[in-house]
Amino acid sequence: MVATAAPFAIDPVTDLVPLPDGAARPRVTVVGSYAVGMTLRTDRFPVGGETRHGTDFDMGPGGKGSNQAIQAARLDADTALVTCIGRDAFGDEALAMYGREGVDTTHVARSDRNTGVGFIVLDGSGQNFIVLDMGANHELTVADVEAAADRIASSGAYLTQFEVPIECALAGLRIARRAGVPAILNPAPARSLPREALADVDILTPNQSELRILLGLAADDPADDLALCRELLAAGVGTVVMTRGEQGALIVRDGDVVAVPSREVEVVDTTGAGDAFNGTLATALASGMPLETAVGRATVAGALACRRLGVVPGLPTAAELGAALDPDQEGSPT
Repeated sequence: MVATAAPFAIDPVTDLVPLPDGAARPRVTVVGSYAVGMTLRTDRFPVGGETRHGTDFDMGPGGKGSNQAIQAARLDADTALVTCIGRDAFGDEALAMYGREGVDTTHVARSDRNTGVGFIVLDGSGQNFIVLDMGANHELTVADVEAAADRIASSGAYLTQFEVPIECALAGLRIARRAGVPAILNPAPARSLPREALADVDILTPNQSELRILLGLAADDPADDLALCRELLAAGVGTVVMTRGEQGALIVRDGDVVAVPSREVEVVDTTGAGDAFNGTLATALASGMPLETAVGRATVAGALACRRLGVVPGLPTAAELGAALDPDQEGSPT
């Protein structure tokens, strides 16, 4: 069930402005995954046992941690990624890409296990399903994360997901929380989590199905969104920022709900919207922006990421996001 109207809303255009020139670079550290995404498009998804013809095959970099780190770097954040990749051609390509994108690879480990891969199928409306073999991502260890403790503690925001071993994601959350660094958990792919593990999460960013699975419910459980968000607050989460696709996001805190609308765009591929949202959110918070402003920027970035085929090609640059936030700028995206 979609939550009812919130008591307060912001406008992602009139209430948001680009970062001021000369502002210090925000520092973001991401503990997360890298995987190579292989994409096919078809008019509709196949049913069991059915073979369908596809078009527009594409292969490119992916993984939620990597995508979110690249998004932060494209917004001029001083960004580091803690991950594990294979000693293979895909791993070599990852390091070359991070060099081009400006992502710090000091804490990128390598393994004899294959670099992660993902198979993505898009239907005619731009919706997707994904099958993953995360390979070397499973070789990331708590020791690898602890080796990056100084980097995490000196960051303006810490961001993690569930595509690496859960103990690694949680270790980073604990380090960030102890250091007073905003600790963001994007609970994807969705999985249930012990309530006590949520106490180190400052900001949780589920979509509506992830929200339910996190609490041990079916993805389509009819429970009220706000009631579920408040369960997570009671479990110790500081703030829930629930993403709602084209409807934007809800910020849910004790006694406070804020609705943040999205931007209407022509949808080509929704695959990278969540990663654009989370990378932008972390960057904005690391810049010292209020949460409402940060979420507003993130919803615009998530919408912009839907305009192109492929995740990394769709992640907006600082110039593209700035143009979208300034409707008077000639050539602004719509």
